[in-house]
Amino acid sequence: MTLRAQPKASHFIDGEYVEDDAGSVIESIYPATGEIIARLHAATPAIVEKAIASAKRAQPEWAAMSPTARGRILKRAADIMRERNRELSELETLDTGKPIQETIVADPTSGADSFEYFGGIAAAGLNGSYIPLGGDFAYTKRVPLGVCVGIGAWNYPQQIACWKGAPALAAGNAMVFKPSENTPLGALAIAEILHEAGLPKGLYNVIQGDRETGPLLVNHPDVAKVSLTGSVPTGRKVAAAAAGNLKHVTMELGGKSPLIVFDDADIDSAVGGAMLGNFYSTGQVCSNGTRVFVQRKIKAEFLKRLKARTEAIAIGDPMDEATQLGPMVSWAQRDKVLSYIEKGKAEGARLVTGGGIPNNVSGEGYYVQPTVFADVTDEMTIAREEIFGPVMCVLDFDDEAEVIARGNATEFGLSAGVFTADLTRAHRVVDQLEAGTLWINTYNLCPVEIPFGGSKQSGFGRENSLAALEHYSELKTVYVGMGPVQAPY
Repeated sequence: MTLRAQPKASHFIDGEYVEDDAGSVIESIYPATGEIIARLHAATPAIVEKAIASAKRAQPEWAAMSPTARGRILKRAADIMRERNRELSELETLDTGKPIQETIVADPTSGADSFEYFGGIAAAGLNGSYIPLGGDFAYTKRVPLGVCVGIGAWNYPQQIACWKGAPALAAGNAMVFKPSENTPLGALAIAEILHEAGLPKGLYNVIQGDRETGPLLVNHPDVAKVSLTGSVPTGRKVAAAAAGNLKHVTMELGGKSPLIVFDDADIDSAVGGAMLGNFYSTGQVCSNGTRVFVQRKIKAEFLKRLKARTEAIAIGDPMDEATQLGPMVSWAQRDKVLSYIEKGKAEGARLVTGGGIPNNVSGEGYYVQPTVFADVTDEMTIAREEIFGPVMCVLDFDDEAEVIARGNATEFGLSAGVFTADLTRAHRVVDQLEAGTLWINTYNLCPVEIPFGGSKQSGFGRENSLAALEHYSELKTVYVGMGPVQAPY
């Protein structure tokens, strides 16, 4: 098989590409064809040490710069990313299998937005406060944490590399970022662009890795913070390890989010929201509204329109701009999703459409049809467990109190959505739903200006917005005495 996206080396450390072929081989596979497009090596312990040492050495001087100066570099990186959007989008499509129709508007563009936003608010967002105390006074200031580790997921590799890197760097930290072994390529391109934009060497390092690499990073004594995007089981392990050394932690984990459609909703908008919340990125989005609760009165009409629109989705070559749905990221993920579809059938859910492998694509690709189940009940496996594929579960409900209780009956709490013409009810319902990120009459929009994150087993901490700066810095309080010290002895 021909390599198509081979990087200069596996790792980017201290401003340059670095290789150590003693590390285990990571094969980057194009999900649409099964073709090996790059071969890289996982980081050895020596590579991990080199990356962290580089970050530790560079961070103090970076922290001493003004936030405005730091922000100027981040905004320059945003400009470069936008200039190279097509090139980065094609790389993201090769890395993930997502259609170029998506990546060109949602992946590197989102990363560029993050660099621009945090570059612009760095100065204003890191201010402290003055506290009058009579003759004395105190003040607070926000200071960086030091060396931060980012551990990425494979569904939005470039976006996640930026969502973690931008606030960390804006706050004056250094970062060592480990992308998923399934999607190793995009983060290297981001690191190269940051360096080109003027970021000093050592402040943003990318190392490849597998299950053995993460613990080396998380447990390292020079690491102050760990930010993970991943599954709940992985999050529990990483959070436990970080807690053992009292490290700062941000966990952006999985979900089984409810999307509630009341009978007064605009049905076409609700169907569109449900499709975006289940089929975008081939369903591989942690915040997806995979439990679609539809009020019984409109169920038949909702399913009719949903079936027609789902069966019209264009499945095919991700590099074709007409393609709307691409393959799963890996063969293992494809098999996992297909096994959940079989469980849905076996447990009595009604298959409305999909449920198999498309017949118009390469047999080597990791494709699954967009699938809709109706008559799903709360106890079914497909209604309880995160599938992370293009599988929508439609459940019936009768009244508001019932659907709120059922929507909350899950260990997850990442996201939720409500479609209704009654905005009073919409606000009343979202106030009672146990989730960190919620939408009214839309779904899955995540601009950098708003916080994103979950509750319950879906994690803690927030990505994006001013809130992210707080998670990459800590308060230092200074009390200033203005008179002589009065001591009783």
